[in-house]
Amino acid sequence: MAPSAVTSARLLLASPQSPPALLGLRGCGRRSTVGLARRGGGCARRLRVVRRGAADEEAGATTRGKQAAEEATEDPAPGRDLVTLAACLVGLLTGVSVVLFNLSVHEIRDIFWDGIPLRGASWLREEPIGEVWQRVIFVPVSGGAIVGGLNALRSSVKTNSNGPMSKIKSAIRPFLKAVAASFTLGTGNSLGPEGPSVEIGSSIAKGFGNVFDLEGGKRLSLVAAGSAAGISSGFNAAVAGCFFAVESVLWPSSTDSSSLANSTPMVILSSVIASVVSEIGLGSDPAFTVPEYDFRSPTELPLYLLLGVLCGLVSITLSRCTSLAMETVERLQRATGLPKAASPALGGLIVGLLALMYPEVLYWGFENVDILLESRPFTSGLSATILVQLIGVKLLATSLCRAFGLVGGYYAPSLFIGAATGMAYGKFMRFTFTGPEPLLHIPFLDVASPQAYGLVGMAATLAGVCKVPLTSALLLFELTHDYRIVLPLLGAVGLSSWIASPQRFSKSIRSNLVEEKSSIAQQANSLPTQNKQVKSMDTADSSQELCKIESSLCVYDANDENMFENLTVAAAMKTNYLSVSMTTPLVEALDLMLAEKQPFVMVTENNRSVIGLLALKNIQDFCRAAKDTRAQDEVKEFLVSHVYQAGKCKSCSVTPQMPLTTAEKIMDSHGVDHLPVVSEHANLQDSGLLIGFVDRECITISRRAAAMKEFFSSTYEIGKEERSSTDDRR
Repeated sequence: MAPSAVTSARLLLASPQSPPALLGLRGCGRRSTVGLARRGGGCARRLRVVRRGAADEEAGATTRGKQAAEEATEDPAPGRDLVTLAACLVGLLTGVSVVLFNLSVHEIRDIFWDGIPLRGASWLREEPIGEVWQRVIFVPVSGGAIVGGLNALRSSVKTNSNGPMSKIKSAIRPFLKAVAASFTLGTGNSLGPEGPSVEIGSSIAKGFGNVFDLEGGKRLSLVAAGSAAGISSGFNAAVAGCFFAVESVLWPSSTDSSSLANSTPMVILSSVIASVVSEIGLGSDPAFTVPEYDFRSPTELPLYLLLGVLCGLVSITLSRCTSLAMETVERLQRATGLPKAASPALGGLIVGLLALMYPEVLYWGFENVDILLESRPFTSGLSATILVQLIGVKLLATSLCRAFGLVGGYYAPSLFIGAATGMAYGKFMRFTFTGPEPLLHIPFLDVASPQAYGLVGMAATLAGVCKVPLTSALLLFELTHDYRIVLPLLGAVGLSSWIASPQRFSKSIRSNLVEEKSSIAQQANSLPTQNKQVKSMDTADSSQELCKIESSLCVYDANDENMFENLTVAAAMKTNYLSVSMTTPLVEALDLMLAEKQPFVMVTENNRSVIGLLALKNIQDFCRAAKDTRAQDEVKEFLVSHVYQAGKCKSCSVTPQMPLTTAEKIMDSHGVDHLPVVSEHANLQDSGLLIGFVDRECITISRRAAAMKEFFSSTYEIGKEERSSTDDRR
């Protein structure tokens, strides 16, 4: 009995998941209170056995700790010191790469805008429009044409394998994207360089992670270091870069606080090194010139809080405008067949036309921001009316640039829009309270210069758009070196972020997958209606919206692209489907859809050979057209074949081994949400043996499940590393 008791006690103490044994032990303790007086405390002997088992287990743990320590000294896997060294190299290479990226933007701008003054795009207001309109229009168009070709080339570079060529291709894609961003910005299109700078840093970090075969927390730390280096070198602000890594990478992607603590030295070192390299290559001047400003009275704080509310509303407008523009352009491409390679040129054309009236919308470094802030002596200030107009035009130009496929970030446009908002607000407040004839006279209120409101508006808008409030506040504080601005700055930034938060989510897809675990399980167990399916996906769609607008805020989740590209139709297809023949009456097809609550049926012929897919929308379009030309009785006699003869159906199919990305492209090009899946011998045009179907819901769920598996795998690796380090310390 004693050996078995010792064994059970060891199992009890070694395994944290033994509720029945634990309850039995507690029950034994309660019985021993009564039974010790009568039977001499048999349970006490059992408890003593447990104590001996605990001592043996403690001795075994000590032995295992020593063995783990010995194995750790012999383990050739990269340790934390090597990862820290890799983070330093990431900072160095990111700094050099960002310097080269900015120099290339300047060179391209000098080539395309040869002879143009360097004081910002406002010089166009001083030139006759008849002499400059051709260059103002055709330079952004030419930049868009080049970007379209680069985007097409980048899309053609596939990385569906794990071989050496796949690693080379995975390095080529970020390089092509950086080159596309250089031409986007060098030709004046309305985006910014900081987003590409972050992606450059994260791409270099991922490359080091692949070289050293890093996983889990170490890879996360390296990506955070690369992101910090990108912001640090882009703005020449090392402190803001560190907090950016925390807000955009570590907080959304980390499962506990240990990853944050372990990553801090790497992030700091990488950010500092990148900032030093940036100062050597681009100079020590900040990204934009800080104007002279003042603070008159603490009673101004409510005015700054009101500015924060206004900036939050502007941030929501920018995000909504971008989403609407992207949806509109996608519908335009499907309706007209406009190639995606030609879309950036069309976006450049729109930017050029807008620049004829409002030249400040062109990207010209931060010189245009200096013009808004009136921080240079040779620039004349713009009126509040023009500033308000610039807010709307810049919102439109930036949204269309992103929607049409031009490459760049939203940081610089956010700062521009925030500067215009703050300056217009400050001028209006001075006119209202302290002008020559103030509309409202408040004796204890003395309004500061508009430049102070312009600076606070920049940080508040950046925080609302990109959901990085700490980075925004510290960036402005680091550039101004003035503690007096912190109080109104934090108030405005906090309000702007709070107002914009219901429409925007800073958490990455990876963290939201955990919260959606139960809803996905329910979807897998039962087939809901289409409306419920759409509602269940609202949270995931909202979480992805920020990534679509500013991809540099999801650099860690971008690591799952290759995993998604490797998913095939077989992993997402459903095998339960409804089928009809060409001679089936439409009324029967509709009854079948109604009975099964499914918005489509498969059309087949002999031996389940698929003809196509008949959707409810196809029947609605056909009946709507038939009512105008046929009698009501004739409409009821229509067959499935009539819908096909009228050309209301588009027949196309996919095969099980086809990538899901290809299936999505087929859906987009044909404007459908469902596709039949046929046997492998069939191609896109020939009919084949029907084996199932795939729709957008299938694709979404399969990708969520794949990402969740990757998430749990990463969590397990992080926990494994922590347990190993705990054993080493013992």
